[in-house]
Amino acid sequence: MKKVFIICMFVFMGTVSLSAQQLTRFAVVDLPKVYTAFFRDSRAVREFEERSARVQTEIEKMTREIQELQSRRADAVLEGDQSVALRLENEIYRKSEFLREYFTTKTAELEDQKKRLSQSSAFLEQVYGEIRFIAESEGYSMVLNLKESTGILWYSPTVDITDKLIQNLLDKSRR
Repeated sequence: MKKVFIICMFVFMGTVSLSAQQLTRFAVVDLPKVYTAFFRDSRAVREFEERSARVQTEIEKMTREIQELQSRRADAVLEGDQSVALRLENEIYRKSEFLREYFTTKTAELEDQKKRLSQSSAFLEQVYGEIRFIAESEGYSMVLNLKESTGILWYSPTVDITDKLIQNLLDKSRR
């Protein structure tokens, strides 16, 4: 009787262990990577990239102006012209502050625009449908967004289904 009970316990524990392993199978997806790869040629993305390039060009222009002012200030200090050096130092400060605010504002605007683009309903419906298909066909219980899940400290590349998702989306868009 004891042997039968012990054997039943081992079988039960084995069954519970196997089912627990199936419940904890998960995958990760890098949604921004999917978005970039899948919608790279869309008009909205091209406009975003053009705007991003314009902002970067403006930042570089302002940075060069500040560097030029710093060079002129150094020359004024070497020549002993303190009034010019002080005036240039004030101008450098104002332009540096403006650049810092411009950078912060434009970066936030671009991130917001990128987020809105990647969260359009048509895009999300298509991506989530394909994620569901991959997860169900490969036995994943859970799929996490790699970039927005701060709880993921480490993951094995074997659970990253991003490339498979991109390939499936591209294959379906060509049909």
